[in-house]
Amino acid sequence: MSNATYRTANVDGHEVFYREAGDPANPTILLLHGFPTSSHMFRELIPLLADRFHLVAPDLPGFGRTALLPRGQFTYSFDNLAKVIGRFTEVIGLPRYAIYVFDYGAPTGFRVALAHPERVTAIISQNGNAYAEGLSAGWNPIERYWREPNAANRQALREMLTPESIRWQYEHGVEDAAAVSPDGIALDVYYLERPGVDEIQLDLFLDYASNVALYPAFQAYFREHQPPLLAIWGRNDPFFLPPGAEAYKRDLPNAEVRFLDTGHFALETHAPEIADAIAGFLKSGD
Repeated sequence: MSNATYRTANVDGHEVFYREAGDPANPTILLLHGFPTSSHMFRELIPLLADRFHLVAPDLPGFGRTALLPRGQFTYSFDNLAKVIGRFTEVIGLPRYAIYVFDYGAPTGFRVALAHPERVTAIISQNGNAYAEGLSAGWNPIERYWREPNAANRQALREMLTPESIRWQYEHGVEDAAAVSPDGIALDVYYLERPGVDEIQLDLFLDYASNVALYPAFQAYFREHQPPLLAIWGRNDPFFLPPGAEAYKRDLPNAEVRFLDTGHFALETHAPEIADAIAGFLKSGD
């Protein structure tokens, strides 16, 4: 049962694509991707863990192979992404699970945890931020759009959706760019270039301000519920800085924090190391 299967689930009329592997009798890990990728980012991690865990990796609304609803039918906000993913876990029958959160997956997963803390057994945060000190200067153009959500500032952010920008995000901070498969970059670019996706992504850039506003609530959840947490971080990430990983220990004194000599997409270069860290972390938490 370690081979992945590829399915869709009807979540209140929203067709959510997901990858699944491993025995459902084993502990479940819900894998939540970020921008601009999809569950494809977990293609190397899943087979490394499927002999011990049940792994489920959905594509968030607006990403990958999940049905692309028009903006007039679905509001692309992080609250709504979290509602879809929360219902997705119910529809496919996941009563309890650890969450692996990366980039956009972090505010999505933390919202799910706020709504149902009893369901979340542990958190693996791979460059998934919840603290102001984790935000780099790379966020400045997006923060400008939050302060002044006008057409000019929205237009300026289209640069972040170009193939050149996507490649840079994958390769920045990586010791050897030849170690990064071009396939993930090409797939992300393909999905981003579908009609209407640019506007969806710009909507989510604007709504990311709601995540920063919820940081105190996320931190209160950590303090109250003390979920076991592993922060495993590409230390050269141009968006989420190492202090964001260290900050977890402020609210979760028992959190494990590890750094890898790589960039934002740490799984592209360090999947075996991350798999070993997750296996050891979850075993120690049994």
